[in-house]
Amino acid sequence: MAGAAGQEVDLTGVMVSANLTVSDYFIVAPVVIPILFGAILMMLRSKRNWQAPIAIAGFAIALFAEFGLLQQVIAEGPRTMTMGRWLPPFGISFTVDLTGALFAFTGGVVALAGAIYSWRDVTPTGRRYGFYPFFMLMMAGVSGAFLTGDIFNLYVWFEVLLISSFGLIVLGSEKPQLDGTMKYAFLNLVATTMFLVATGYLYGITGTLNMADIRDKVGQLDQAAPLMTIAILYLLAFSMKAAAFPLNFWLPASYHTPKIVVSAIFAGLLTKVGVYALLRVMLMLFAVPRDLLAEPIAWLAALTMLAGAFGALAQNDIRRVLGYVVITGIGTMLAGLSLATQTGVTGTIVYAIHSMLVMTALYMAAGVMSRLNGSFDMRQLGGLYAASPMLAAGFLVLAISVSGLPPTSGFWGKFILVKASLEMGAWWLAAAILIAGFLTTLAVFRIWIFAFWRGGPEGTRDGAEAWSIGEAEPDYVLHSSLAIGFFVAASLFIGFAPELLISTAGEAAHGLLHSQDYVNSVFGGR
Repeated sequence: MAGAAGQEVDLTGVMVSANLTVSDYFIVAPVVIPILFGAILMMLRSKRNWQAPIAIAGFAIALFAEFGLLQQVIAEGPRTMTMGRWLPPFGISFTVDLTGALFAFTGGVVALAGAIYSWRDVTPTGRRYGFYPFFMLMMAGVSGAFLTGDIFNLYVWFEVLLISSFGLIVLGSEKPQLDGTMKYAFLNLVATTMFLVATGYLYGITGTLNMADIRDKVGQLDQAAPLMTIAILYLLAFSMKAAAFPLNFWLPASYHTPKIVVSAIFAGLLTKVGVYALLRVMLMLFAVPRDLLAEPIAWLAALTMLAGAFGALAQNDIRRVLGYVVITGIGTMLAGLSLATQTGVTGTIVYAIHSMLVMTALYMAAGVMSRLNGSFDMRQLGGLYAASPMLAAGFLVLAISVSGLPPTSGFWGKFILVKASLEMGAWWLAAAILIAGFLTTLAVFRIWIFAFWRGGPEGTRDGAEAWSIGEAEPDYVLHSSLAIGFFVAASLFIGFAPELLISTAGEAAHGLLHSQDYVNSVFGGR
């Protein structure tokens, strides 16, 4: 390339010419694979019987790539791929540290289980009108949000998952779905607008969109820079997307309206993207403003936990109960963000992984319970232990787990967060976690008592018979049992052998709080 005076310009400082290895493509594979399979499914939308098997194959391949990426990050540290051969901060980067890799891998597990469950849950009409392409596109957005190293592209991937989730929640066009979609869309679009405004301000004062570059430049800005304003805008935007108090009403008002498999996927993934964004932006980019906001975030966490727990106790519809339980879990995760210690952030990551698995399974179990008795209303349920003892046992394990009781995965995240709160002298925050856990226990065990313990629905004699799903829909019980059984086993495995997850989450927390390795991955150890 020639300069203005005909002199050769050295581009080695801004361009990459090295060849990539196959393993490097693991960084973008979790995004590229769902997009490719989504396009294939769109072209084959008239082949309704092919949709589920192709989707399952696609998610299985993506999960393999996510597992390979997780292993690479564990072995080698953060990894970066920059698009268009331009070096950062000029090129758009995908940068994966241990936190992003853990969330992406767990999201892949949820997606694969959701696809297996959906094989018999999604109707032929739903397949024809795009359930699986929407699902694939949503997972591309979720994975992109976990893996991107560019703050504007984090916004872009939020938009991708938001648009595709609109398609999933409205699929069927029933009146409750349209109502739920409007509430879901309005609050999320407001949050997205705030996200975009904050990003514009941030770009205006730093001149860059690369998160590693922003991290370095924010520390060099003078005190006149409006960092606190930008941090608050990001906190509000991501808190709304995560369904934190007081703008959490959209979640229980919308998650009960779509197909149960859609509710399960949403509960497991979408709010966790908001939590991940809060961890990434507040801990890595805005550490000083976050320290000043520590107490407001702690109160936000406590109010979110208690609002969700009391809301769950007030509901009779199982889906609404579980929607409020999701909110309680978000508050629990925010507690670790408010503490911002190694122990606190570790607890948040452990609890987030647990919540992604267990909340997905609880919604799936609720779908099976509805098939058995024909209703999500607890007053219309009963006698399900006789109809399906395995479902009763599985739901009991999941209820114990979401309540934070041993020996399940939910216990360890809450235990670590309570320990971190007491270490920081925030005894009232530890008390809020324990009280919310106790109220959640009452709410979910109320479901188990109504649905499984008593003999029949309200107004019938005790011991009334429930029809058996195993006899009526053997294919449905097979696919639902595979998905739910896996999550039950995973919760028990983490509960009895938590060392691997806790140690990995601890390393991930260290990477968020001390992000020099992340920056070195982007800039080559500059």
